Order: sequence, then C-alpha cells, then structure tokens
Amino acid sequence: VQLQASGGGLVQAGGSLRLSCAASGNIFSLSTMGWYRQAPGKQRELVARITNDMSTHYADSVKGRFTISRDNAKSTVYLQMNSLEPEDTAVYYCKADLITWASPAESSYWGQGTLVTVSS
Repeated sequence: VQLQASGGGLVQAGGSLRLSCAASGNIFSLSTMGWYRQAPGKQRELVARITNDMSTHYADSVKGRFTISRDNAKSTVYLQMNSLEPEDTAVYYCKADLITWASPAESSYWGQGTLVTVSS
C-alpha cells in the first residue's frame, strides 16, 4: 500500500493551496482518511479527517479556512487550504485507515509528507 501526497509549496499569507493524497496497492476497503501536520519543534497534530460516509472533523485552528474532501472512486483525499497563515507552515502528512486483501485487520498507513511554507 502506498499513499502519495502532493500539492505543497510556498505561498504568501492569505493565499491558498490544495493538497492531494492518493492511496494505491492491495486495498480492500478504505475507512477514515485524514491530514496531519508537524511544524518544526512541535508534535504531529490532526488537521482534518473524513470518514467514508463523508463525516468531517477539523482542528479548531483551521475551521472555516480548510476543507477536507475525498473521492472514493479514486481513493484520494484532498485538503483545500484557504486564508493561509504563517502558523500553518509545516510538513503535511496524509493518513488512511484501511483493510488490505492480505489481512482482515484495519491498519493505518501514512504518506511521505509534503511541505507547506507560508510567508508573511
């Protein structure tokens, strides 16, 4: 199983970016997908997550600015980030809870991370 994240980059404060993360491999079913971030010197934190029935949850710090969505046909999760602030600078990681054809137990998989830098 692989999670391929993309879409990071450098943007000015107030700007927007859209992150994508596609899951591929021996996947039987996808459950919750989400985005986490880790800023320098800080712990990794949840940004947003979405269940397979499209229920969403956001960190308070991004509510009203970020929108998570998913395309189940493409096994892809997106994060639309608007009104970006310098405090949003971090490496963003996608995570997927899924079941593979090789095992009936649900496991979590992580993408490689994509850097988002917001300049003031």
